[in-house]
Amino acid sequence: MRLGLFGGSFDPIHLGHLLVAQAAREELHLRRLFFIPAAQSPFKPGCAPAPAPQRLRLLRLALAGQSDCEIDDQELQRRGVSFTIDTVREYVRRFRGAPLFYLIGADHVPQLSKWREADELARLVEFVVIPRPGQGAAPLPGPFRGRALAGHPLGVSSSQIRERVRAGLPIDLLVGPAVAEAIRNNRLYL
Repeated sequence: MRLGLFGGSFDPIHLGHLLVAQAAREELHLRRLFFIPAAQSPFKPGCAPAPAPQRLRLLRLALAGQSDCEIDDQELQRRGVSFTIDTVREYVRRFRGAPLFYLIGADHVPQLSKWREADELARLVEFVVIPRPGQGAAPLPGPFRGRALAGHPLGVSSSQIRERVRAGLPIDLLVGPAVAEAIRNNRLYL
């Protein structure tokens, strides 16, 4: 059973995330893809994301009807800084022997060796690098192994969406109508 792990703040989730998820499921022949929202990124200590219940609601809206995708809130339940190694160990325990593929944005590749317990992490998962549109995939540093995702890069980011919300600009085509409505109704990112 091949499993994909897609961690991030998802603050908010957007169509770029969904296109990456679709490409990963197709290219890697994944049985399931888990979206794992972080409580707090260790690389963004001064940047608090939107409240966890609201980010989870947006994820549920965005993933409605996608039976091969699941939301895993273990990092939110643990609270504090989210370390990928803790999450990966839990997947190794729950799904013994299953190949694990961890999706990572190309912008995070240069810092992989700084991730907590990097050597063990490199041994437990294969990384799948999500290239930015118009850029080649950054090579993984040793001892990490993996590949680049070929399909569906979209030049949109959560920070751009938050900026658009603050500026009063439409976001419906970037996040989908249900997510956009929930963001408006909950006055998120203002």
